[in-house]
Amino acid sequence: MQPRLGDDRGAVVAEFAVALPAVALVLLVGVGILAGASRQVRLQDAVADAARLSARGESEQRVRDAVATTVAEASVDITAQGDLVCVAASAPALFGVRVTAAGCALAGGL
Repeated sequence: MQPRLGDDRGAVVAEFAVALPAVALVLLVGVGILAGASRQVRLQDAVADAARLSARGESEQRVRDAVATTVAEASVDITAQGDLVCVAASAPALFGVRVTAAGCALAGGL
């Protein structure tokens, strides 16, 4: 059997080869967004816990360790604002993006 002019054999493979990089890019971006969102949630939880620790009178190093244990490479800033103790932190995520979170607790609280 000789190939005919206008034969469609191999068209699916060619279309797949063209579409594959776009699908891979969309998947890569999707995974990056999900990983960044997950890191943001973990950082927010760690900051809230750290604010409560600081409000109870724990040492500054203990508060920083509480955040660093949950989210590696996080930078932590602890400030007192009136009756509140606030903890802010930021950490690197994928693709060079930084995620940030802040939390406050009533000083002397339980």
